[in-house]
Amino acid sequence: MTSPQETSPPLKVLHLGKDLLASNRQHAAANRARFQAAGVLVVNLLSAPGSGKTALLERTLSDLADRWPVAVITGDLQTDNDARRLAGRGAVIVPIATGTLCHLEASMIGRACEELDLTRLQLLFIENVGNLVCPASYDLGETRRIVLLSTTEGEDKPLKYPLAFKSADAVVITKTDLAEPAGFRREEARANVTAVAPQADIIELSARTGQGMQEFYLWLEAALVSRSAAAVHR
Repeated sequence: MTSPQETSPPLKVLHLGKDLLASNRQHAAANRARFQAAGVLVVNLLSAPGSGKTALLERTLSDLADRWPVAVITGDLQTDNDARRLAGRGAVIVPIATGTLCHLEASMIGRACEELDLTRLQLLFIENVGNLVCPASYDLGETRRIVLLSTTEGEDKPLKYPLAFKSADAVVITKTDLAEPAGFRREEARANVTAVAPQADIIELSARTGQGMQEFYLWLEAALVSRSAAAVHR
């Protein structure tokens, strides 16, 4: 009598592994080439919900929109609330509703840019979906990446979400006016940022009071100068 093992066909192992981010990288590369050709500085803002991305942009647009031609692409799962908050401050605003996606993707940015004349811009902000996990893995073709950390979140966010902070060109500590009542330990927070992201500049500010905003503007200006110099030498 033949055993089941003797009559069964040999097992075949199918390798179905697929790089899920390959398509995003292709779109990001196309975006980057497009931004470089237009000479526009693109800044991707990442943070947890409620860290103050929109408040930072409100203050920045009010202060600088008449100095630099600026546009903002806002990303939210639902509503255009952030886009409406930013309207009327001298910048072109393009909202993206991601639906169920917890991040923006490069293809979404490419489509949103169809509504912009990039050649007339110097600075484009991308306000990513409030999340410190998913957005960190998606290159959008940006020139600079900024991660926000508010004083009300605690000092350990860089240690809990290292991927987001490791990719940052700058970490902006927001809501400094609330640091004392929140019991925020400033030096510990800075040490955690440096441990995870030694390459990142650290800027402390309050969009509400204006404290530290000038340092942020100087950082943007330096990035714009660097971007322009790179374009000249291509």
